[in-house]
Amino acid sequence: MSTKKRILFIATEMSPYLELTEFAEVINKLAIKSNDSGLEVRCIMPRFGVINERRHRLHEVVRLSGINVSVDNDDHPLQIKVASLPNARLQVYFLENEDFFKRKQIFHDDDENWFEDNALRTVFFCKGALETVKKFGWPPDLIHCSGWMTSLIPAYIKTAYKKEPVFSNSKVIFTIGQNTFTENLGEDFVKQAVINANIKEKDLEAFKGADNTALFKGGATFADAITFGSDVIDKKLTDEFGKVKGKKVVPFKGWDSDLTEYLELYNDLASK
Repeated sequence: MSTKKRILFIATEMSPYLELTEFAEVINKLAIKSNDSGLEVRCIMPRFGVINERRHRLHEVVRLSGINVSVDNDDHPLQIKVASLPNARLQVYFLENEDFFKRKQIFHDDDENWFEDNALRTVFFCKGALETVKKFGWPPDLIHCSGWMTSLIPAYIKTAYKKEPVFSNSKVIFTIGQNTFTENLGEDFVKQAVINANIKEKDLEAFKGADNTALFKGGATFADAITFGSDVIDKKLTDEFGKVKGKKVVPFKGWDSDLTEYLELYNDLASK
């Protein structure tokens, strides 16, 4: 096969930039392992204000500037920065917006209060990530989404972006991880997540609870394959998605896994 298969990692967290759970290190290792195995790799994550621009050598990608992302009837400018992953020849793209990501906290303020705009931040990131890929003109064969903040992406690819040529051959993998918040994105979340005429509220029924479990359920429902990324998973999710007809499911193999199970999954999906 002369043309390299392309894999895009879209993650809420990735070591060394942001480590909220142990899976941040797994994403780092998966990106490097995929690159070393001959896949063409790119990564996208939010540029939260806690990510140090100078230390990690982020710089703006001028050719990708000028994207505006419409969320809940408001346009928000998207700035894209890039860094090279340490000890690897691959690039990580950071999505930045002053209103949503510039703050020096992630999902809670200094008093541990849940940010009221976390729903809009989630929609902005998921839509922004896909608009960025369109701007790349880089059709991914595989898209691996991890972190609850990426959960709308499988749904968007199967509905809102279904007619986009850049995603026409993309297979989506979604990782169900441990629940990391007890709050809720609000009763308007599904309505806010309807981003164009190709998607309707009824399409997003799986997300309706708008809590951590509902987001993982929604992402897994629309994905072509599911992986489990923790030894601590909500039992509702293991019961529903431990075995799913028509989907490849990869169980959690432990934090000391060499991640071969992921490479086997990627190769299997990319060959179809």
